[in-house]
Amino acid sequence: MSLHVTIRSALPADAENISALIQGEARYCTIHPNGEGAQPFFSSVTPEAIAGYVTSPNFIYLLGYVDSELAGVVAVRDGSHLYHLFVAAKFQRRGIASSLWARAKAKAVESGNAQGFTVNAAPHALPVYERFGFEIQGIRVEENGVAFVPMKLPG
Repeated sequence: MSLHVTIRSALPADAENISALIQGEARYCTIHPNGEGAQPFFSSVTPEAIAGYVTSPNFIYLLGYVDSELAGVVAVRDGSHLYHLFVAAKFQRRGIASSLWARAKAKAVESGNAQGFTVNAAPHALPVYERFGFEIQGIRVEENGVAFVPMKLPG
């Protein structure tokens, strides 16, 4: 069942909540469920790091809310790399990731992206990205405590 999601641009004041949401879902990205060895990833999603992305002209950073609760986040770096797409566990499989991606993709295309998109997909998220039209570009990579599969969405 889809939920109504309200999408807006992220603000620096949102960084703490964004960081908490991502860290709460990090077990899907890390090789070890306890996050062992993934310190570079966790350093990249601190409130301070998130505030930097939100204020950077290189990022499109959007939030999705259900009622007043942060349900998901999406970020596109340099207009072509899907950098973050996280949905809180209680809101997964309800259309929020699709809504967030559609809005972020449209903003990137409006800004001039004609070459397509890339993503380093968490292995468990491959079916979601394949539904979005992404194609696997290589083998599973494990580095710095995280696992991902490189994917591309042709332009």
